Amino acid sequence: MPITKGFQVLVDEAMEEVKTYSVESVQARLSDPNVQIIDIRDPRELEQDGTVVGAFHAPRGMLEFWVDPASPYFKPVFADENREFILFCGAGWRSALATKTLQDMGMRNVAHIDGGYAEWKKQGAPTETLEERNTKKG
Repeated sequence: MPITKGFQVLVDEAMEEVKTYSVESVQARLSDPNVQIIDIRDPRELEQDGTVVGAFHAPRGMLEFWVDPASPYFKPVFADENREFILFCGAGWRSALATKTLQDMGMRNVAHIDGGYAEWKKQGAPTETLEERNTKKG
């Protein structure tokens, strides 16, 4: 069966409908208690490359289940309707699609980072390894 609408068309359509922030604008809001950065990348990506300082990890494959209070997998971090959830992935494609999906579910307090983690690192924004994160928690 041929693909009638490719991934790039889906990403482009999502980008027209979602709020997109630059790395610089998100970096300026890192200490804002009303902002929660959400890393939707695969766990192996976090292990290999680290993550944004303070980001909550919600794998793309579980995101819809974790944000829905009716789901047995619901995560309380998503209960605060006063917070803005800013998603990122590796390059900004998955996060654009995920942001669109969460908007389709009714969330209005969701956005994503243009260029994803690759752009975040390129601009020298703060990152941490999982080991560094675990040391802070310990």
